[in-house]
Amino acid sequence: MQPHQFNPVIEPQFEAVNDYIINHLGSNVPLVEKIGHYIVESGGKRLRPLLVLLAANAANYQGDKHIPLAAIIEFIHTATLLHDDVVDNSDLRRGKDTANAKWGNAPSVLVGDFLYSRAFQVLVEIGSMPIMEVISNATNVIAEGEVLQLLNTKNPDTTEEAYMQVILGKTAMLFEAATEAGAILAEASKAEQEGLRLYGLHLGTAFQLIDDVMDYLSTAEEMGKNVGDDLAEGKATLPLIHAMRTGNDEQRKLVRQAIRKGGLDDLQPIMDIVKETGAIEYTQEKAQGEADKAIAALDALQDTSFKETLIQIANLAVKRKS
Repeated sequence: MQPHQFNPVIEPQFEAVNDYIINHLGSNVPLVEKIGHYIVESGGKRLRPLLVLLAANAANYQGDKHIPLAAIIEFIHTATLLHDDVVDNSDLRRGKDTANAKWGNAPSVLVGDFLYSRAFQVLVEIGSMPIMEVISNATNVIAEGEVLQLLNTKNPDTTEEAYMQVILGKTAMLFEAATEAGAILAEASKAEQEGLRLYGLHLGTAFQLIDDVMDYLSTAEEMGKNVGDDLAEGKATLPLIHAMRTGNDEQRKLVRQAIRKGGLDDLQPIMDIVKETGAIEYTQEKAQGEADKAIAALDALQDTSFKETLIQIANLAVKRKS
């Protein structure tokens, strides 16, 4: 079951967001539309825009501007995917060829730019300066997070603290912006806004940590991308950081070498080390802790079906395999 199907009230709103996204991909340049449609229709869960809808509804929003606001969040997310796949030289996402694999790097980067600018065009139409502040700040932090991740690539000395900072930028920040912006749109109380902001922050962190785990546990069919992509790119994610911290000298040396050179030559022995050192369980426990914090942050909200759906999503985030 998809997350939006947990709440029947959200279903038509979710479909309205999908329609809005498709209807706002128009461009005078055919290739822009072609790549835009390819990436936004490639089967993603639309989790981030769903969080906008749930946050706004949980704070008793009665208008309809949460539909374009949710689309803005998805446009920004899609733009980051296009750019990420170019930076990472990825050729598979959501079980399909990446845009850069089909059309090349330059068109992918430029269409990512188009989606960013389209997001801000719609943002101006919403006309809320506080929401503009949240989303413009988020896009800035996301860009910094991507650069920070690039600096940490093939660096086996990356610390857990440094990696958690990367997660904040590359994943958690957009989750946080989605829920906080939804709360602001609904003119929620300061306590509710803060509760929903923290929910998004901790949920996004948990989500990324489970992504890190799946790189060593799931199949390509389950993930929709290649197994071992993080290792191939020389990314010192939390499972590898923990394995180096707790493994014996031989294990530590092999992991360090694998991060430094990238590639998949040592994938199977690295997967064995990750499992033997308890790195999977450690990362899962960290993710569960973040999910628990996300749920606790919702104490600021009144009990509604929307709050219950947010709780379900947090629980689902740490149990998923895709």
